[in-house]
Amino acid sequence: MVKLCKHCGSEFDVNSRAKRLAGGLINECPDCVEELDTDKGPTLIGVMSGDGKVGMVTVMKFEDAGVGKQFLHNWRLSTGHFRGKSCQMGNTRTLDMDGKGVKVGEFGGNPNHKGNRSEY
Repeated sequence: MVKLCKHCGSEFDVNSRAKRLAGGLINECPDCVEELDTDKGPTLIGVMSGDGKVGMVTVMKFEDAGVGKQFLHNWRLSTGHFRGKSCQMGNTRTLDMDGKGVKVGEFGGNPNHKGNRSEY
């Protein structure tokens, strides 16, 4: 989808790789986002542990997009994402990101996924 930039008036594709990497508002071209530094929002990243009915999703907030990208890359290395596995924690220590991000949400799976009766 082609739009006109609200700052410079040039046409740009909102689905292009450059626009996805630059971020910003939908009516700002990637060049203006970088030049004017309009993308000031935090980076939110969601990761999943486990699969099926007991999967858990954790949402992390990073003020620096580069640190968020590094966390996601490290998470993928540690969980077997690149090996075709499903959340297999390895012997790596690459997820040592203490103090770099803040957990803003956690959505757990069904604790009674096997039909076991438990008190809450």
